[in-house]
Amino acid sequence: MHHANRDVRDVVVIGAGPTGLALTIALRRYGIDTVVVDKRVSSRQEPRASVVWQRALEALRDLGCADGFMKEGLALAQGEFHVAGQRAGAQEMRMADTAFPGPLGIEQDSIEAILRERMRLLGPEVEWGTEAVAVRTDDGGAEVELRRADGRTRTVGCRWVVGAEGSHSLVRRAMGIPFEGERRVNLQCLQLNAEPDWSHPYRPEVTRIFINHGVTLIADPVPGATRLYAFCPDPDPSRQEPPTRAEMEDVVSRATGEKGVRLRPTEPYWANRARFHDRVAARFRSGPALLLGDSAHLWAPIGGRGLNTGLLGAHNLGWKLAAVHHGWCPDALLDTYNDEQRRTALRVMRHMRRNILELPPDRRTLTAIRLLLPHALRSQRFTRRGSELLSDFGKNHRGSALSVEGRSRGGGLRAGDRVPDWSVGSETGSGRLHGLLSYQRWSLLLTGDGDGTAGLRRLTERYALPVGLFRIRTDELPDGTLLLVRPDGHIGLRARAADRRALTAYLDRWSVQLKAK
Repeated sequence: MHHANRDVRDVVVIGAGPTGLALTIALRRYGIDTVVVDKRVSSRQEPRASVVWQRALEALRDLGCADGFMKEGLALAQGEFHVAGQRAGAQEMRMADTAFPGPLGIEQDSIEAILRERMRLLGPEVEWGTEAVAVRTDDGGAEVELRRADGRTRTVGCRWVVGAEGSHSLVRRAMGIPFEGERRVNLQCLQLNAEPDWSHPYRPEVTRIFINHGVTLIADPVPGATRLYAFCPDPDPSRQEPPTRAEMEDVVSRATGEKGVRLRPTEPYWANRARFHDRVAARFRSGPALLLGDSAHLWAPIGGRGLNTGLLGAHNLGWKLAAVHHGWCPDALLDTYNDEQRRTALRVMRHMRRNILELPPDRRTLTAIRLLLPHALRSQRFTRRGSELLSDFGKNHRGSALSVEGRSRGGGLRAGDRVPDWSVGSETGSGRLHGLLSYQRWSLLLTGDGDGTAGLRRLTERYALPVGLFRIRTDELPDGTLLLVRPDGHIGLRARAADRRALTAYLDRWSVQLKAK
């Protein structure tokens, strides 16, 4: 696309919510000239989302801002279930083999403030009060027409444009991409930040879930208060106003089975009434245009899955877009973002629709939950699986074209899985595996004390893809195993350490080969 006499950038990100900010940070870390615009006149002042799970915290560490989250958030350790007014048991949230064993309770205004501060260290501030009004693409890139609040307009030419502006995405509509799905009927979520006067003392490490007939209440501790989410039927979809304190007190009393609950709303006052759609874009990429976060997928805000899935999407897209932009990898690498993130979104959506523990139950479902949940919460297998799902460590990209299984021996880890943060030995001494990895490059890991690293180094140096090579010692994998780990911590190739053919074939497919000097 011809960009003469226009502002020209590498990437334009439309939308300065958490996902747009996270992607901008990722791209700027790769030295990509990225501008982010938002039609809002300033950053969000509303609390909104409140839980960041462990896998997203690992992604935020890769972006260089996990410390800010740990400082601002509350470390959560347990989910406590109450069914029909009786305590049913607890789900432990803590996980091993990670620097972030538990999730964090933190609100979206704080999330965005931390991300903006990190972004500002790497480049310009968000262009607030700047609305994208048109997007056009061709094989050479894109151009975005921007209009400021005072009516002034300008056109920005770019190689890539990313829509992270939410459910009414201009980028998605301009590309003619269907937003497939439907509105969730007879379901609303009433939200309020308050200090409850009830029989459950405030514990900053515990989230409480109250399940009763026709209502499920989630009480998340947040700094200085409790975030109350009540999922209940929606008899009057025309109502748009936020719930009153009296309405929330009635809902909380019904959910807990405790009469006379009183709520003291926090200052500044924040309450919200929300309805939902279950929608996924038919594709997340159209040439130089890409979709991210709520622009690509949308569902009820149960368990913070929208925020966390969006952050992990930015983590996935950032290094891939950088690798293609810099000419390290073929354009087809970006298609794997579409495949992996869309598959992930569909899995999350299916789980959300079947999640009977966070949706308002009828009497038959309530009876089943009351009878079965206490037994399930005493099962180590059930709670371990629950922790994997909540943390997002159970998600994988095994079905991706980027995930290749060679002839390897033993061990449960497969191509496409996230690499756990195991204790390992290496040339630099003992430490944690994630300390050897980097979001700025791939990592080639060899287990055992064999030789041959010099030959592997010469092999990888024939390719443009940046690769770090490490020989490690661990009890978690058989000696003689080769793992090629992506910048986002997922395994691309698993093979035998001696299988040079498998590594060569993988690099031939996914990296540009350097010309011999």
